[in-house]
Amino acid sequence: MPSFALVIALAFTVLLAACSGGDGGNPPPHAVAGLAGKPVGGDFVLQSAAGPVDTKSLRGKVLLVYFGYTNCPDICPASLAAGAQALNALKPEERERTRLIMVSVDPERDTPATLQSYVAYFHPAMVGVTGTVAEIAAVAKAYGAGYVRQPPRADGAYAVDHSADTYVLGPDGKLVQNIHFAAPAEQVAEAVRKLL
Repeated sequence: MPSFALVIALAFTVLLAACSGGDGGNPPPHAVAGLAGKPVGGDFVLQSAAGPVDTKSLRGKVLLVYFGYTNCPDICPASLAAGAQALNALKPEERERTRLIMVSVDPERDTPATLQSYVAYFHPAMVGVTGTVAEIAAVAKAYGAGYVRQPPRADGAYAVDHSADTYVLGPDGKLVQNIHFAAPAEQVAEAVRKLL
């Protein structure tokens, strides 16, 4: 029977492969594993098209934090569509006290303007944020989010494999839970309601 650590490693590999371009075993130019210790989350300040987003200034709101990127072929659109459905399932006063923030794991390509256009396609209340490579790596590590930038293909394009959880922060700014990929929108909405 495989060890627990091996099972976790295999599960994480499957999740990271979700956005893969299929380049296989080449070492990535940029990787954050995010598996050591229990993630605690934490405040961050990253850039949106409307200016800095400081999670400290969002105290009193439930935050849904998702790590992804605008060129993601499948996992990000599915996750953000589910997030939009969850926001729509909330009453207007509940939605006003909730923010869904997408943190780009591809800061080299995702500008604040690109992110704004991308998340607005799913829901006008979503916010897309980015920062330097080091800033994104620090935030991802704090949340236990993993991502691996794959080597570029012949045309210069590349994929960024990443974990697909949504991280739920309570109104006090503390990380409360992770919601796994493919969770029903009503489960996400219920997680928000419990914290409001």
